[in-house]
Amino acid sequence: MMQTPYIVLIIAGLLTLNSTAVFAKNDKDKLPPGLKKKAARGELPPGWQKKLQRGTVLSYDVYRHRDIVVPVDKHGIVTVKIDGKLIRLVDASREIIDILN
Repeated sequence: MMQTPYIVLIIAGLLTLNSTAVFAKNDKDKLPPGLKKKAARGELPPGWQKKLQRGTVLSYDVYRHRDIVVPVDKHGIVTVKIDGKLIRLVDASREIIDILN
């Protein structure tokens, strides 16, 4: 008999979690039609090159387009090529160490 209030609370919590997921909007809905198409195709976000600076963290959206040029060394540094740009960064944190071109 004492378990009934707990079961009711659990069911109410699950229903609340399920209803909030329905109302959540996708970030792609905020984009203009041309950018929606690019995002759907998996292309790099616009202006990503302007955000490249030493000491900043490379966003995962850009990082996932990488080709590894030099594998991770003993210091955890990796050199990647993204859309023709060579970038040295810390593999674990994606912090940019150097932009080579």
